Amino acid sequence: MFARALLVTLVAVLTWAVFVHSSDGASPERVYVVRAGDTLWSIAERSYGGDPREGVWRLSKRNHLDGALIRPGERLVVPPGS
Repeated sequence: MFARALLVTLVAVLTWAVFVHSSDGASPERVYVVRAGDTLWSIAERSYGGDPREGVWRLSKRNHLDGALIRPGERLVVPPGS
């Protein structure tokens, strides 16, 4: 009886392990080239759903920005959303 319960548990765990995948991000990081008229806010609005303030924070932190100034042609790494 114990061996049967252990076997069923083992099969359940192995099945779960096969179908589970990492949820560290919805997608990989991507690079965005800043265009004229872009702001961190507008890039965050396009890249993340909901309130763009968290997106601005993510962009600033990932790209080591000291302020909100970005220039056309600059390459920004856009981290995945949560």
